[in-house]
Amino acid sequence: MAVAARSDGAYPLARRARGALRRVPVWTWRLLMRSVSPRERVRFNTDPVSEVAYVHDLDYVGDGLRAHRLDVVAPLPPAHASAEGVIPSGGLLPVYVYFHGGGWTSGDKSALTKYCANQALGGMVVVNVNYRHAPRFNMGHVLEDANAALAWVAANIGEYGGDPARLVLGGDSAGGQISALLTAISLRAELAAHYSLLPAVPSGHVKGLVQHCSAVDFSVFFDRGFVLSLNFVRMLLPARAALTPLRLRSAAAFLSPIEWLDGSHPPVFVTTSERDFFYRSNLNFIERLQEHGVPVDVLIYPWASVNTEHTWQQDYRYPESQEVYRRLHAFVGNVARLPAAAD
Repeated sequence: MAVAARSDGAYPLARRARGALRRVPVWTWRLLMRSVSPRERVRFNTDPVSEVAYVHDLDYVGDGLRAHRLDVVAPLPPAHASAEGVIPSGGLLPVYVYFHGGGWTSGDKSALTKYCANQALGGMVVVNVNYRHAPRFNMGHVLEDANAALAWVAANIGEYGGDPARLVLGGDSAGGQISALLTAISLRAELAAHYSLLPAVPSGHVKGLVQHCSAVDFSVFFDRGFVLSLNFVRMLLPARAALTPLRLRSAAAFLSPIEWLDGSHPPVFVTTSERDFFYRSNLNFIERLQEHGVPVDVLIYPWASVNTEHTWQQDYRYPESQEVYRRLHAFVGNVARLPAAAD
């Protein structure tokens, strides 16, 4: 585990800087995302990566909805040959399934195209997934989509050079929560039953989990001064009637991946920074993983690293992002070598 040291007094500074953003309501967040998303798609995807193959907008449900499309980004044949020690005798590569962020209410896979291409350069097939958004749809619908995407991967990814038995799930912010909760569903029957889901892949096929600035501990929503309002929790629940704080906290446990960790969890790679408003959530998640003896690789940047605002990992131009990519490639290479678990 490698952790960048925090500067003395940096966290109090972070708290003061975040003070002006306290309790952002859902509608404000949606307006903000609607205004910045088009610019992000252009900014994050400048100078496209040409050394990989792209297949866009595959319909993984069959209903024609944009929300049910995914992209596959795969290394070209020369890159396959260079990934020493990762490719088995059959020639298939590990598969990295990625869910974009956006506060569950917004976002699109198109903003992550270059991010995914940069990971494919590391010797993996990358699947970039869209899903339905809140508040029109709740967490049950989102997880139904994520599970359906995994079912498509299990049935089809071999045609694109990917090994369906060596999956790594990942995401940023809300997408990180989706990937982490989906991993937990593959391991915890109670959680799968709560969402009426039959896991699309055996738990032994999920070899690792990647988390970028993720919403993995919903207890932080109840902290005084946290940036996002409790309506972000309410909108994800199937019953949106008014709940007392105690009942809301109890219901939030089914949204919170940290509540479903145990020693059977696959290895995790966590990247965050003191500038990330889910920083405390990520620290709590790391600590709980360690308590359960789960291998966890950690990359944390201090407040002084100005390029590390929430989900900075999407912007390839930052040296901090490039370090994330190097570490991510190594992580996937390592976990892809793990022996198959009993299904």
